[in-house]
Amino acid sequence: MQASRVGVVRDSMLANPLLIRPALGKTKSKGLTCLGPDFVYGTVATIQDGGVSEALSNWRTHSLPTSGSRGHSRRPEKDFVALNREGVKSGLVTAKEHYQYRATHDRRRAAFARRGSHVPVPPRIPPDTTFGISTQPSTPICELLEHKYAQHWLEEQQAKERALEERQLNMPKLGRIQETRTTLLRKSRPMPESTPLWKLPRFQQVGPALDTFRDPYARKKAFSAHFSDSVARTGQLGQGTYTVG
Repeated sequence: MQASRVGVVRDSMLANPLLIRPALGKTKSKGLTCLGPDFVYGTVATIQDGGVSEALSNWRTHSLPTSGSRGHSRRPEKDFVALNREGVKSGLVTAKEHYQYRATHDRRRAAFARRGSHVPVPPRIPPDTTFGISTQPSTPICELLEHKYAQHWLEEQQAKERALEERQLNMPKLGRIQETRTTLLRKSRPMPESTPLWKLPRFQQVGPALDTFRDPYARKKAFSAHFSDSVARTGQLGQGTYTVG
């Protein structure tokens, strides 16, 4: 059952994926058309090797080409460097002139111009060589079911613990080292002495002229009350007016 459409249905609607509406229970079409039931996809094989019967009856081997046969059959490459050099000597400047000069003149590279050069020959592989990687051995299922790997791990851990305990027992025990004056001085740290403020010699033994507190306890209590009250006052020292209205 197809959904109803409003308007003219054009063929381009079936080729544009943006205009194709998905059908119920089917995948959305890509808008591609098939070439027919008689069309054969793929490339045409032009090699006539005889088929299966030829492969079963004999075994063909490919002979490696020699350096002499390859050198005679292959034509040397075109020497563009020499052609460009000759073109500059002839007075050619533009790229079009050089292109025409290379089209009308031909110069090839000298075969094996460098001393000691040779044609690389592929390595000879023995006929009984097997390519690929070796398969891994199968996992022993019986050892997995019997938890052999866990038992081996526990035995290894227990052996390590026993070896560690034996090593600790065989370690020599050091006795107590007698303390000396040098070690005691290193451990003890003298308290830093506070340096008093400098005063004139005639004022060093003079006491305070005025003391409004009855005892040191009253002085300490008054200063603690002032410190707690300075939080709500203005000023850097907390001695101004109250900030709370």
